[in-house]
Amino acid sequence: MFAPPFPDPSHDPTVLAAWDLSVALINATVQIDQPSGEGGRTVGTGFLLDAARPDGSPRTVLVTAGHVLDRMPASEVRIGWRVQTPEGDWRFAPQPLQVRGPEDTPLWSTHPTQDIAVMEVVAPRIFARAAIPLAWLADEDTFEEARVGAGDELLSLGYPRGLSANRAGFPILRAGRIASWPLTPITAFPTFLLDFAVFPGNSGGPVFWTPTARRAAGVDAPDHPYVAGILVQEVVVGQERLGLGVVAHAAYIREAVALLDAPPHAGP
Repeated sequence: MFAPPFPDPSHDPTVLAAWDLSVALINATVQIDQPSGEGGRTVGTGFLLDAARPDGSPRTVLVTAGHVLDRMPASEVRIGWRVQTPEGDWRFAPQPLQVRGPEDTPLWSTHPTQDIAVMEVVAPRIFARAAIPLAWLADEDTFEEARVGAGDELLSLGYPRGLSANRAGFPILRAGRIASWPLTPITAFPTFLLDFAVFPGNSGGPVFWTPTARRAAGVDAPDHPYVAGILVQEVVVGQERLGLGVVAHAAYIREAVALLDAPPHAGP
């Protein structure tokens, strides 16, 4: 059962504004990039989760699409931290992040069936505090409970073609409508389509619902915002882009994070 740590809006109608996941996820979303030669670079999007270890100790986890890291062959990527100055301004302050160990061994874990990668990171304090709680991710029942349907609007954050919203490196916020049906059970439909244009650099971005997003007429809004999934692919037929994104359900992000605590495979 999805039970995020949000207050009851019936006690304070203004609390919906404070719940708005948009700003929280903007602060938790980062650009991931790596030089690709001749002045180019490969770019993806990631976001940070606050996912404590089984013993309760704090842990910050970077979530992105698996292919984002697969397509960055060097041992280090650049992660786009942002720093606020004493004057209140922000500046882009990217730092190297090691993603491969000896013999190019990946330091991330990948979901066994979905294009989702997770890895523990040491983040600057402001980012560790901005990481969103694991409980904000939708689970396998959220779509049914929230009566999510085709045509509902969801929001997404990312860095299309490596562009950011400003010089400080904040992600670009966009909206699209759910373009596929049925959506559940997620074991049968682990991904769904979102009607919005996807570009290189968007992969790995969070897809989410807040009270600002539109829903079908006559359908009550859920009583809380939630992260619905992660953008993993654009739809291309031949060489034609169809303006559709493929989103993997957030329940699989939960499963990928659980892999970080699984004992290492001993082999046959």
